[in-house]
Amino acid sequence: MEQSLLLSLIAFAWITCVTPGPNNVMLTGSGARFGFWHSMQHIAGISGGLVCMLLLMALGVGALFQQWPVLQLLLKIGGSAYLLYLAWQIAQAGVPELNASSCQSGIKPWRFHQAVLFQFMNPKAWLMSLSAIGSFTLLGEQYWSSVIWVLAVFALVGLKTSSMWTLFGVKVGQWLKTPRAWHYWNRSMGMLTALCVALIWFE
Repeated sequence: MEQSLLLSLIAFAWITCVTPGPNNVMLTGSGARFGFWHSMQHIAGISGGLVCMLLLMALGVGALFQQWPVLQLLLKIGGSAYLLYLAWQIAQAGVPELNASSCQSGIKPWRFHQAVLFQFMNPKAWLMSLSAIGSFTLLGEQYWSSVIWVLAVFALVGLKTSSMWTLFGVKVGQWLKTPRAWHYWNRSMGMLTALCVALIWFE
């Protein structure tokens, strides 16, 4: 892959991964509640799920969205409904044990497979994958080598940006010292998750 195209790919991956969206909102909440190390499977699962989606697009799934635009509409509807459900769950989450491990509060951090599967319900992840494969892969014999570059860049950039949002959540969690603060935080995260639905529909 030419250097100019690679730099453009890195910039595109960084912008799409670091901007607010369902994954980053949930990672911030996970970092605040569980800490960085307990959120590692969530972080890895997001990158793993995105790589799976990129590979599916490279194998031709993206053509289905172009041939039948109604599939994209159905994905947005289903994904939006699931995000609203998650927003309600987050807003209603209880307060973690402030003097013990947060993992003992009855709510567990997401495991790797849960974060992977969530990408298939995340319309933003689908749109990112479709755009990346459509814009940064080469024709002919260079196609699969360029696909590998796209997969590698998104995997690495995704790990970096996900870690940043999680660490931001960790810092926020250090400020939440009272049950009242946690209630406000949970409701704020729920509202931001719900707001992601609007961003999906109006982007």
